[in-house]
Amino acid sequence: MRRVEHVMGFPVSLRVDDEGFPESAADALFARLREADARFSPFREDSEVSRLDRGDLDPEALSPELTEILDLCERYRIATGGAFDVRLPGRRLDPCAVVKGWSVQRGADLLTAAGARRFCLNAGGDVVAAGGPWRVGIRHPQHADRLCTVLHLTDGAVATSARYERGDHILDGRTGRPATGLLSLTVVAPTLTEADTVATAAFALGREGIDWAAARPGCEVFAVDADRRVVRTSGFPTAGAVREPAA
Repeated sequence: MRRVEHVMGFPVSLRVDDEGFPESAADALFARLREADARFSPFREDSEVSRLDRGDLDPEALSPELTEILDLCERYRIATGGAFDVRLPGRRLDPCAVVKGWSVQRGADLLTAAGARRFCLNAGGDVVAAGGPWRVGIRHPQHADRLCTVLHLTDGAVATSARYERGDHILDGRTGRPATGLLSLTVVAPTLTEADTVATAAFALGREGIDWAAARPGCEVFAVDADRRVVRTSGFPTAGAVREPAA
């Protein structure tokens, strides 16, 4: 089975290799992602996040899901000393850095519960996979038609934070200014909830974020800093040769 839909502002592709896997489970996956977008997007005026941000929703009346998301945001704010912060002064509440990985991981869990054993779920370049190995390419941070490296992903997730798609959109919450110490940072972790959030939080920290992410239990890291130096942890599951990025 192969499916591609545009959800949450990016293409989401699904491949399931299990024979006879029901289309209804894939339908449920994409429905769940659309629901998460409707409920937690800061760009939808009627979302739970927007209503909370405007003061139209009592904080005591939050759904269990949004409470979980905001608890994760707070956990990473504390862990980074404020570099990762979804409540920056003068800006709307924006938990997207957690919502994307969290919602896609929940979708992957739904696939597993429905009987999928070998699948790859790619959400805008961030991947959850099972039953591999799968080969996942990491885009060069300065050349869209090149890869920095390729990794083997068997059962787990990989996420990248970078400046190439949306420019300097990740801010260092300690200063309120764009984080510019890195060009890209990729994290492999057991779940996409963790991989995506750790990648964004580490990027916000700048160059020090490489060691911070590498110290997280179960995380492996591949990073390119602002001087185009490549750093990777010893356990990063590289499948091909690493090429030093060139300007």
